[in-house]
Amino acid sequence: MFTSIRGIFTGMGINLQFFTSIPIKSDFRMDRYDLSYALRTFPLLGLVQGAIYASILFVLMSYTPFSEVIIALCFWLVLILLSGGIHLDGLIDTGDAYFSYQNPEKRLEIMQDPRVGAFGVLSIVVFLGVRFVILYELITMAGAWTYLLILLVPFLGKMLMGAYLQVLPTARNNGMAHFFKQGASRSFRMVYGFYLIIISILIAFLNTDLLACYFILVSCMIVIGYMIAGRITKHFGGISGDTLGASSEGMELLLWIVMWLLHSFAMV
Repeated sequence: MFTSIRGIFTGMGINLQFFTSIPIKSDFRMDRYDLSYALRTFPLLGLVQGAIYASILFVLMSYTPFSEVIIALCFWLVLILLSGGIHLDGLIDTGDAYFSYQNPEKRLEIMQDPRVGAFGVLSIVVFLGVRFVILYELITMAGAWTYLLILLVPFLGKMLMGAYLQVLPTARNNGMAHFFKQGASRSFRMVYGFYLIIISILIAFLNTDLLACYFILVSCMIVIGYMIAGRITKHFGGISGDTLGASSEGMELLLWIVMWLLHSFAMV
């Protein structure tokens, strides 16, 4: 049990160090054992990010005189700053490569090019613009349970990224995706399923009406995530650090949009 607890904290430390701007100064061994716990705790990293997002939004809406558009701007910036921009960088590179309409080998070369092309610029501009508008709309409709749903967005986004690392082939024999894939194990389905069940129980305990919203978000993550996985395999030959970052950011944007639709039509 002590070993498992240590593994969980080590895995979370690795994830916070690699995928957030939170300063973690510890030196980890980064062997297969540590990486296996890093992959298992990807969804927990998402919960931590979601808790930070929800807390900051609550403070902004409850204790500041800011207008809704300024609150939306601050919240929008928090999402960028907390991630350190690592996944947005992947989104830019993936946008450049995907919209080049080249073969998988050429797309991988384009992603490794340090220069940013027009498609990468357009991808990030459209992505950030849509996210700002959706966040603003959500803030204008926010209720008490909006904060709980905010937790689920990065939770499911990081779960998707972890699942891809477990089941999809890597496009290259080097890079971040290949490195983290060393920790892949068959037990991830049981671990991720456990997370989903525990969250559903907690939501049912707090408010059974939100269970439908939860199942809609999870279903969107599974169905759209499966479709994205097919596109990644077809057009890139497998995952890379860039496609992982792009898929995580893209899934989270989709879930923000689903949240907006739920607020608009289901009156969450």
